Amino acid sequence: MTGAAGEAPAAVSARGLAEAAAGLAGVLAPTRLVEVPALAAAAGVPVALKCEFEQPMGAFKARGGWTALRRMAPAARARGVITYSSGNHGQSVAWAAQRFGIRAVVVMPETAPAVKVAGVRGFGGEVVFAPPTSPARQAMAEAMAAREGLTIIPPFDDPDIIEGQGTCGLEILEQRPDVAAILVPVGGGGLLAGICAAVEAHRPAVEVIAVEPEGAAKLTAAWAAGRPVTLPRTASVADGLLPVSIGTLTFPIIRRVARRVVTVRDADIRRAVAVLHASAGVRVEPSGAATAAAVLAGLPLPGPAVCVASGGNVDDALFAELTA
Repeated sequence: MTGAAGEAPAAVSARGLAEAAAGLAGVLAPTRLVEVPALAAAAGVPVALKCEFEQPMGAFKARGGWTALRRMAPAARARGVITYSSGNHGQSVAWAAQRFGIRAVVVMPETAPAVKVAGVRGFGGEVVFAPPTSPARQAMAEAMAAREGLTIIPPFDDPDIIEGQGTCGLEILEQRPDVAAILVPVGGGGLLAGICAAVEAHRPAVEVIAVEPEGAAKLTAAWAAGRPVTLPRTASVADGLLPVSIGTLTFPIIRRVARRVVTVRDADIRRAVAVLHASAGVRVEPSGAATAAAVLAGLPLPGPAVCVASGGNVDDALFAELTA
């Protein structure tokens, strides 16, 4: 594992992306692209949804979690792993660890959605709760790792994670040869950086558009400052997009490739969950609906587009409220 703070973005490569994709063969099937009439009507161009909620643990994070564990030295992997996560990354690590037959500990915020806590435990992961901030979770995970000999699997700022998530971008480019724009939700930037790397390597004319909640606009702040900026706090219905800072490894890749960063209101995210359910019959969590929210809010697109729906792990009560 690599990914020390400030590591050069060259650590993520086209060769690494290809190796990650090969390593997922027979483990994860490519997810579908689904045309969404409501999004096309709003944009005036064809818009498809990349259905990452179809992954075995309900989110794109399975790609990075598997890649990171698969690439570990066998002796280190056998001692077990630990991560810090608001939910979906933790589930991916627990899922991958279960397949390898090893221990996985996930440090989660006390406010984590019950469906994501249950998901981690359902895959055999041990849940440890921490105060609801990314730094608090990371500090607890680092202390436990040192004490118990576990290897930390970072949630986004790591080349293995980025290259694993980037396989989503490779699939999109293959599935939609005429794609002009790919809209990607932004948490810590692992998925966005991975898709940027795929686009840069294979189709640099494609416009990559980053989408984040107004209440968690860490990439917008970094974009303006020219470097990662730590926000004092974040808040949004999109619980998977709440890191207070973009990654130090992900940001240079994103900065080099992404064309636009846009923010969306929580009201628009809530509406997007309902529209996707009504128009396409899919269950998408608020974090996964952020890209569709941008389209529904009138974001201009240069041509056929793909919105990455990053996950579908949403509590039943919240989903019922959003789709009522």
